[in-house]
Amino acid sequence: MKEPENICNEKTFNHLYESHGKPVWRFIYFKCGNEAQADDLVQEAFIKLWQNCAKVTKEKAKSFLYTVCNNAFLNEVAHRKVVLKHAKRQSEKANFQSPEFLMEEEQFREKLKNAIENLTEAQRTAFLLNRIEGKKYTEIAEMLNITVKAVEKRMSQALAALREEIGKV
Repeated sequence: MKEPENICNEKTFNHLYESHGKPVWRFIYFKCGNEAQADDLVQEAFIKLWQNCAKVTKEKAKSFLYTVCNNAFLNEVAHRKVVLKHAKRQSEKANFQSPEFLMEEEQFREKLKNAIENLTEAQRTAFLLNRIEGKKYTEIAEMLNITVKAVEKRMSQALAALREEIGKV
């Protein structure tokens, strides 16, 4: 039986970067919507891959990169939620504006949020990977570590949500 190829070799690692760097970047960019953040997350994933090169086989490197990127993104989102919650509490204490203005401001925020986040993260990711990147359901399932049926369900839900949202406009 063939022994798994070691990715601690610089040439092998560079090949992994060349073949997986852009797809991983696009995957995480679709989740976060920020180029600089996507750059940072991909760089962090490749650093961790290099640090764990003795433990990760070449066959598992792609999955490792997607998982590390996704987890790092989720950690950033969780941290941001804590910061925003704290900031909201502080602004509520210091806010002496009229109730009408506050209500209009909240309605505007909600509309903006809905426009930006029309879909859930899972739906948005599956939808963008399929429709924008042209990935097949099987490729998406592999990238997200889920079944093809789960991808089909996410796509179905995404399309239904988009139809409903467009119908309101």
